[in-house]
Amino acid sequence: MTAYERLFRLDGRRAVVIGAGSGIGRQAALALAAQGASVVCADRDLAAAQDTAGRCGGTARLLDVLDSEAVRACADEIAADVLVFTAATNVRKRLLDYSGEEFDRVVQLNLRASFDVLRAFGAGMVARGSGSIIGFASIRASVTEPGQSVYSATKAGLVQLLRTAAAEFGPHGVRVNAIAPGVVETPLTQQIKNNPGWYDAYAAKSALGRWATAEEMAGAVVYLAGDAASFVTGSVLYVDGGWTAVDGRFDPPR
Repeated sequence: MTAYERLFRLDGRRAVVIGAGSGIGRQAALALAAQGASVVCADRDLAAAQDTAGRCGGTARLLDVLDSEAVRACADEIAADVLVFTAATNVRKRLLDYSGEEFDRVVQLNLRASFDVLRAFGAGMVARGSGSIIGFASIRASVTEPGQSVYSATKAGLVQLLRTAAAEFGPHGVRVNAIAPGVVETPLTQQIKNNPGWYDAYAAKSALGRWATAEEMAGAVVYLAGDAASFVTGSVLYVDGGWTAVDGRFDPPR
């Protein structure tokens, strides 16, 4: 019989959160720890990772996901039951203004590093026969706008990477899913937050009429991490305030 009162508990499980130093990653780490998980807070900013770890009783780990050898070493050292990775970057420029260096930088972090992380931690989970991997995509994986070309392409690529991993790892008891936020108040969106017109336009685009906070992504992480989502894999969970459900901002007359 299912113990529904423990459906979201993560006692006895070890979670690694990559990008735990700030924003969504930090809130994910705090939420997983609150449900009983032992959390490793990994970030390229060790001081920020230590800050998060101090808040949740976890441990901090210096990790630059652009260093594939360091990623493999981390995965080999830590037998993770849950992996959450949030690290990403964006260069908001139109296609004709984009440089090759900027393209490479966005693709390297958003897609190549995700590939390395997924393979490194997935290998251990497959060998152990269990695990939950949660990658952060974006609404930009399915809807885009001017200035989001490379970011959107990498997030769409990440979704397909995760879905393929779900198909390949599933027979070994490992679930792989994506969370697709809408607009969230994090350091990555500071450029938009600093422009009142842009900020308000984004708020109006969602059905709820506002931006999300990083804390509002935590519930989705906890859900996908544990037994509540035991039959959920290969999915994209949109946490976007209804953004992708709303076609435009014009409210037609009744």
